[in-house]
Amino acid sequence: MGAAEANIALRAQPETTPENVEALLEAARYDDMDDVVSLASSGVHLDSKDDQGRTALHMAAANGHVDIVEYLISRGVDLNSQNEERNTPLHWACLNGHVEVVKKLIIAGANVSVLNSHERTPMDEAVSGGKLEVMDAINEAVALVELRGAMVSA
Repeated sequence: MGAAEANIALRAQPETTPENVEALLEAARYDDMDDVVSLASSGVHLDSKDDQGRTALHMAAANGHVDIVEYLISRGVDLNSQNEERNTPLHWACLNGHVEVVKKLIIAGANVSVLNSHERTPMDEAVSGGKLEVMDAINEAVALVELRGAMVSA
């Protein structure tokens, strides 16, 4: 096999290497949608975790990047993925006060009662940080999800 054929064969195979996972997480962290989409289309699994258990959704949620969060949700990533401290992306969005991300995660189905390794829910993290707007966003989104559920079952 020549160099050209080897290159084509490499590109044809999805690559979820530690380097590509790191690149995906960095792109999500720094709001680089082009790189996130490019890595996904090259076959990097969007639920891939780094050595601390963090996913692209953790990084985007922690940094308030709504567009990347929406893209990842639309691609069916695990909304309740836990890192090594058992924090979900929702925990991180709550800790950092990202109201729109909190709403989007909950409306998409993120579990609001997951406990991290400190036995704290995302709401507990918002309360301890004094993030009143996040507490309101959680309550609003949960109410909306419950209302939607009630309308479907009626």
